[in-house]
Amino acid sequence: MITIEELKFDERGLIPAIVVDTETRRVLTLAYMNRESLQISMEKGLTCFWSRSRKALWLKGETSGNYQHIVSITADCDRDALVVEVRKDGPACHLGTDSCFNDAVYEGDAAPGFDYESLMEMLRGRKEQPKEGSYTTYLFEKGKDKILKKIGEETTEVIIAAKDDDRANTIYEIGDLLYHVMVLMTNDDISLEDIRKEMAGRHVIDKKVKQEKMR
Repeated sequence: MITIEELKFDERGLIPAIVVDTETRRVLTLAYMNRESLQISMEKGLTCFWSRSRKALWLKGETSGNYQHIVSITADCDRDALVVEVRKDGPACHLGTDSCFNDAVYEGDAAPGFDYESLMEMLRGRKEQPKEGSYTTYLFEKGKDKILKKIGEETTEVIIAAKDDDRANTIYEIGDLLYHVMVLMTNDDISLEDIRKEMAGRHVIDKKVKQEKMR
């Protein structure tokens, strides 16, 4: 563990801080910290930056409520840049988007990695802007009863595959089930963050139950 004094701030007394969502691993924003804002961040457990335009300290979420709760802060090998992992209360960008990084500049031939946030964005897009020939659009057009029916069918398929000890098919069917559940989430305006918060609460409860049993 290194100290603030061991970090290398630039001639303006600033160090770049790359903010990353600890759950999704998505880069949320690039901001700057000085010694004071870094110290405040560590004391409060919330991201605090130095605004270069306003020349003032900026506690993220103080106005919007979109606080970023710090999980860890890591310096690079030269100790002149930081990665700040956070759990966020809302959009990271002042434009209301999940991340500040949204505008593609170049797309190579390599296949993109998968993440649930991107899938949710695609599902929301199909709901708000229907696309002819899209299975997802078809589900939204048929409505909630159709979506629920598909979830029931896919649940049965998972059970059958697991009962047969067919690992590959079980994985395949679980993928189908997760997709249809996420369609339902999109239809009912339930976010991944809603589910994370629910599961985090259950984890705490589970720990408490275990502690009770150990007494």
